[in-house]
Amino acid sequence: MADRHDVAVLVGSLRRDSLSGRVAHALGVLAPPRLSLRVVPIGELALYSQDYDAAPPAPYVAFRDAIRAAAGVLFVTPEYNRSIPGGLKNALDVGSRPYGHSVFNGKPAAIVSQAPGAIGGFGANHVLRQSLAYLNMPVMQQPEAYLSHSDKLVDAAGNVTNDTTRDFLAGFMEAFAALIDRYAGRPGG
Repeated sequence: MADRHDVAVLVGSLRRDSLSGRVAHALGVLAPPRLSLRVVPIGELALYSQDYDAAPPAPYVAFRDAIRAAAGVLFVTPEYNRSIPGGLKNALDVGSRPYGHSVFNGKPAAIVSQAPGAIGGFGANHVLRQSLAYLNMPVMQQPEAYLSHSDKLVDAAGNVTNDTTRDFLAGFMEAFAALIDRYAGRPGG
């Protein structure tokens, strides 16, 4: 059996009862036992400024430490204006600076985008992929996860209400575990 891996989960929505938060909870339940998912909060991160590089605020330090300790990063996000939410972009900036000290470097990543509409956050998913490629994160290519009508797929307690979706997400998490297994123990991973 493969080693147990800690996975940092970054939820793009800052809203307390967000659909992305519900989906993140569901993914934790559906993940194989060798993955341990933990949501890393991003809402308290001050907007990134190079002025903080010399003496980073405590939330920056805690965030960077959490990502550094993780074997992989799972992004669960809605789409805002055909892109990613500002809080998530800020978290990428905080974790990737100062230049040359990115905590994301080499970490396997997976993306689940969701929306109550029909396209499932497709734009956010692909914008995020561009940033993650720059951050040198090997991003899981298949299966891709765009959850359309997510408000009907996950209930208020974070339970998946559709058998087909539950099976798909369980398979998605198994594929992500396999990606992390491949990178475990590699430098920068």
